[in-house]
Amino acid sequence: MNWDVTDFAVFGALVIGVGVTYTLAARKSGNTAYRFAVGIALLGAFLLVWINGAVGIIGNESNDANMMYVGVLAVGVIGAIIARMQPKGMSRALYATALAQALVAVIALIAGLGSTGPAWPRDILLLTGFFAALWLVSAWLFRNAARHQIPAGTAQEE
Repeated sequence: MNWDVTDFAVFGALVIGVGVTYTLAARKSGNTAYRFAVGIALLGAFLLVWINGAVGIIGNESNDANMMYVGVLAVGVIGAIIARMQPKGMSRALYATALAQALVAVIALIAGLGSTGPAWPRDILLLTGFFAALWLVSAWLFRNAARHQIPAGTAQEE
């Protein structure tokens, strides 16, 4: 793969975007589980965009079916907005993201999308499992963070 200026710019923008987002989200809570959950979710989003843009998951990077993964990320982002980054809601948003990830794979496999690729359907199945696992681990960590969250309006004992 020969990188040009655009590739470096996109990679740089992704890294900066993930870094800024993590910094802002991690400030939301001092809870370690919450911070790890945010980090894993952002890692998943970064890798999904990067892999999909570089080589594609369904067929190759020029296969329009890969645009379905934008929907996976949209589920996560919209879920985070609705949840207002609160851990209980974020857990639900990441479970929904994992479901969306699996749904894209089911659609691709049933429709035979990318079937001309050299490693079809192995690539779709392996990467779907990998990304779903990231979303599910993040959801589980958010759920743990919600359990240890101090309710608003209660004073901490010192």
